[in-house]
Amino acid sequence: MRVLLVDDEEELVATLAERLDMRDIDAAWATDYRTALAMIKEREFDIALLDVRMPEMNGLELKRLIEAQRPDMKFIFLTGHGSEEDFKACSAESGKEYYLIKPVQIEVLIAKLNEICQGQGERG
Repeated sequence: MRVLLVDDEEELVATLAERLDMRDIDAAWATDYRTALAMIKEREFDIALLDVRMPEMNGLELKRLIEAQRPDMKFIFLTGHGSEEDFKACSAESGKEYYLIKPVQIEVLIAKLNEICQGQGERG
């Protein structure tokens, strides 16, 4: 499983990537949309974990740009705000309730990643 983590909080994404790598999940990270878009041109990812609220471009907008290049990628949205509005927007956008609230527990994230990847296998 290859995961791209995108959040403007560098310490958060670096730590999550390190913890996923320790569990044999190939994780890369970016702190802005430009870096994330460059990374998906160079590497294949199965799932992107996108912060809902980031400077310059939010996670929903970034999802649309990524999907234009990688239509088979799956997404999880992450927010520290946890508002019902964010939840509804992300659920509608993703088609499922792939939405986690910061601080995210690594076990919860891994369970969600596995759930999404297993779903891919069943459809594909």
